[in-house]
Amino acid sequence: MPIFNELTLSKDLIRYPSITPKDCGAINYLSKKLKTLGFKCKILKFKDKKKLSAPILNLYARLGSKSPNICYAGHTDVVPPGDYKDWTHHPFKPIVKKGHLIGRGANDMKSSIACFIAAVSEFLKNSPKFQGSISFLITGDEEGYAINGTKKVVDFLRKKKEKINFCIVGEPTNPKRLGEMIKIGRRGSLSGSIEIFGTQGHIAYPHLSNNPISAMVKVCDDLKKKPLDYGNKNFQPSNLEFTSINVDNKAHNVIPSSIKAQFNIRYNTFHTAGSLQKKIRSTITKICKKKKCKFKVVFIPNGDAFITKPGKSIQMAKKVIKRITKINPVFSTTGGTSDARFIKKIAPCLEFGLVNKTMHKVDECVSISDLKRLKKIYYTFLKEYFK
Repeated sequence: MPIFNELTLSKDLIRYPSITPKDCGAINYLSKKLKTLGFKCKILKFKDKKKLSAPILNLYARLGSKSPNICYAGHTDVVPPGDYKDWTHHPFKPIVKKGHLIGRGANDMKSSIACFIAAVSEFLKNSPKFQGSISFLITGDEEGYAINGTKKVVDFLRKKKEKINFCIVGEPTNPKRLGEMIKIGRRGSLSGSIEIFGTQGHIAYPHLSNNPISAMVKVCDDLKKKPLDYGNKNFQPSNLEFTSINVDNKAHNVIPSSIKAQFNIRYNTFHTAGSLQKKIRSTITKICKKKKCKFKVVFIPNGDAFITKPGKSIQMAKKVIKRITKINPVFSTTGGTSDARFIKKIAPCLEFGLVNKTMHKVDECVSISDLKRLKKIYYTFLKEYFK
């Protein structure tokens, strides 16, 4: 039974330039490594019938057939590195410098995957006859639209009646130091676009036109001026942000015929995607009726808010993290979305991984000492879980 090193695995994974939706061999690499540990691996390629997203490779691997089944979930896809010249080293040629591993995906989240595989290899050597199962759910579509990734893997597992008892999502959860934060839930995310149609005309004869900009300004003001809520003990207040307003009118003397805006809402458990859509559509309808404009609104739900009750497994993880890092982690729901929003439909889960302060940045990096400690945390949790 091989024992894998977390640093070596991290470097190997970073060398695959797997920018969403490209895989570049990362999933096959993981499959081969896990097979050497005895895992049965199934590579799942999903396509989107509407062709909104490119085909994606995913991996579900399982060792054992008994319960409980503890699953590790992660993603091999990364965000674009930007201009390579801005990096001190090639983003896909990992290097260790001043005690840190530098490369795209070092932080988010190839190194976390490497740590869990290394932890599993050590666990299997020391506990070859453990009672239960270990599985991996790895996607290549977390940083993109998430249409053909974990969401469809979860649907596949449900159809196969595959039981997962608990899941660890390896996202980088710690703001500054390893051990600070465990994510036990996430806010929901709803994106959308609004287009309002008026009547084009000469700027000198406004009474012969209907300027849609006036309606859009009123819509934006009304949707922003009143808070959606004031938060609760588990979540910060919900928030709507407009991310662009575009008229695409280069003439100073022409009243435009239409205007577009796009927005995103990060919301807590006071709302659902459905209730927010109803609220937004009602506001737009009221204003456009008064302004005598037509409109079109498109919503893109990305997952409702959720929270996992800190049960036995989560409390166990908290104790393990505190023991190894000497820091008492807090439970949190802050940050963006993650694939936990899909996994929570079939299993309770927590998120815990590396320090996230360099994620998506130039010279993304992780400290070597954090890699070692994260592997130890994952290994110790496996020991405690199957005790």
